Amino acid sequence: MTACPRGSITYNGTLCACPPGFLLNSTTNSCSLFTGSSVILTDIGLANTVSFPETIFAFDSIKKFTQSQAVFLEATLVMLLSWLVFCFCLRFMKFGNGRNVWFQIRWWISRLDVCFSTRHWLDDQKAVVKRKTELGGTFSIASWILFIGLFAALLYQIISKRTIEVHNVRATSSSDLDSFLNDMEFNLTTISSMSCSNLHGLGTVVTGSPGFADQRVANLTELVSYTCRNTSTGPTLNFKCNNCRFSKDYMYISWQFVDLPNSPASAVGFEFNLTTRNHDDRRHFSLVSGTLKNGSNFDNKPITFRGRTSNVLKFNLFPRIYHNLHDLKLLQPLFHEFTPGSSFSDTRQLQASLATSNDGLINTTLYVNYLSAYLVEVEKQNIMGPVSFLADLGGLYCFSIGIFFYLLVQCEYRIKKLRHEDRTMRNIRKRIKAQEHWAKLRKYVGYTWGCNTLDDHLRTDSNSRCLPTPSLLGNGSLHVSRSSRKRASRSRTDAIQLNRKVNTPSEKHAVEGQIDTQGAKSSIAGFASNTGGKVSDSKGEHVVEVELVSSPNNKTQHSIDVHNEEISQSQLHIPNDDSVVPLPPLPKMKPGSEAEISDIQKNLMDLYNYNIILREKLVATQSLLHDLASKSSLSVSDNQT
Repeated sequence: MTACPRGSITYNGTLCACPPGFLLNSTTNSCSLFTGSSVILTDIGLANTVSFPETIFAFDSIKKFTQSQAVFLEATLVMLLSWLVFCFCLRFMKFGNGRNVWFQIRWWISRLDVCFSTRHWLDDQKAVVKRKTELGGTFSIASWILFIGLFAALLYQIISKRTIEVHNVRATSSSDLDSFLNDMEFNLTTISSMSCSNLHGLGTVVTGSPGFADQRVANLTELVSYTCRNTSTGPTLNFKCNNCRFSKDYMYISWQFVDLPNSPASAVGFEFNLTTRNHDDRRHFSLVSGTLKNGSNFDNKPITFRGRTSNVLKFNLFPRIYHNLHDLKLLQPLFHEFTPGSSFSDTRQLQASLATSNDGLINTTLYVNYLSAYLVEVEKQNIMGPVSFLADLGGLYCFSIGIFFYLLVQCEYRIKKLRHEDRTMRNIRKRIKAQEHWAKLRKYVGYTWGCNTLDDHLRTDSNSRCLPTPSLLGNGSLHVSRSSRKRASRSRTDAIQLNRKVNTPSEKHAVEGQIDTQGAKSSIAGFASNTGGKVSDSKGEHVVEVELVSSPNNKTQHSIDVHNEEISQSQLHIPNDDSVVPLPPLPKMKPGSEAEISDIQKNLMDLYNYNIILREKLVATQSLLHDLASKSSLSVSDNQT
């Protein structure tokens, strides 16, 4: 003899059973209260036809995360308030020099003024100009946040209530009923500690109205196939019917569970699942399922079903035609009623029933009513067309823009500082751009013409890097532009000294000049390097000595000495008035006689002396011009500094 489970009751002295509403748990070997809820669930699984929006976007999955429009509206309100508070706090930040991060953020907020850039405060009789202000950028983004949030709520409404289902009931005919071919499956579990060994009396089906002439009794296997299997919650009966065609309105299937040794016939509830599918396309189905543990909706006391009075489960079958699914014909099962049979809620009464063999069974009847008199036609109508959708969308946009346009007008009307607040930011922006362009220009000038062309304070600037300007030509010589040579001549001085010695010891005339041009220096230095520092004429009488002298400021000076042994002091006389240029000497010829060689030589010498005077005049004038140019450049640089 085994011990009774915990919480059980005894009957007939040695047998054990669970109290009313309790179920034996074989794992823990104890009686536990059955707490299943009496909920009936009806579902229709209709595979929709191919639809572009529903194929691309999983609307049903979206609805699981967004249960109502309040979610979208609350999220929109939070984002809107956060943006306005952020912009309000940002206005207390200073512009500074226009290079800090706060100015950059406020500048880009003003660039976001896309809705009100032409609707700001304007004076009378002024042309409409496009202005972007920080306040306009704030309200533009705020209006778009509100519009997007309301648009999301509108989409949710369209998704959840885009269509309505219209049912039309009409009388059926025999041809309509014959066209309904469905596959049905019914599972009924008796929640108890029994097994399929307790099953008894299953095998017949009654069709027609009970007590009338159309009542018929037939073998159950002629209508459906059935099986019984043991589960953890009790024996489960399975009824299947493929390609079913019903000819009667009423069907009754009954069975019993009887007492066995150490396994009394008792149950605490019933669990069912009835499914119908279209025979041609099994994607479409309809089902009803639920759990029954008490027949009263007002009294939820735990009970145990046992006795001769039958427990009746009533179901109705509605024939439906879905015109929106290519005239799909499907039977819709609905749970109608549960009529409980013999049951006990008191422990003593249950013990007395367990001790009596007359109550040792559970009668169960499945009642199916085929509502063949009427046919339900189902159609879906779209309540949201493209015109109404666009109208709603335009209304939301106008509302979002209008409310913030009103706030913008009120702010600019009451606060005069906000009417032209874009000027300050634009002026700072222009000043920054001008500084950047001027820095680029200094770099370009320093690279192209050298650092000497810049002012002293720009030359010492770390941002302006000075690079060598000349570029190599094809012949290897250095090429300098005319303007660079002119500017370089102002900062460099190359002295050329000319000393002439005449053959008269008592008379001596010396002329010194300075030439600061880069071309003269290059030509003299290059020519002198080829002749070893000396230059002479064709006769070798005039010798020019070129001497390269290094100055302290790393600039090269060229000294040239010209020696002439046959020029007298009188022949080299230069008038005191520098502006007077003497006339060329006239040839001296003796009339009436042939010219002598001595006269010709004397005339040639006069021409030669005249050329020397012109050359000295040219050198003096050139030196004077260079001195004037140097003084003018120095005065210009002083004025700039």
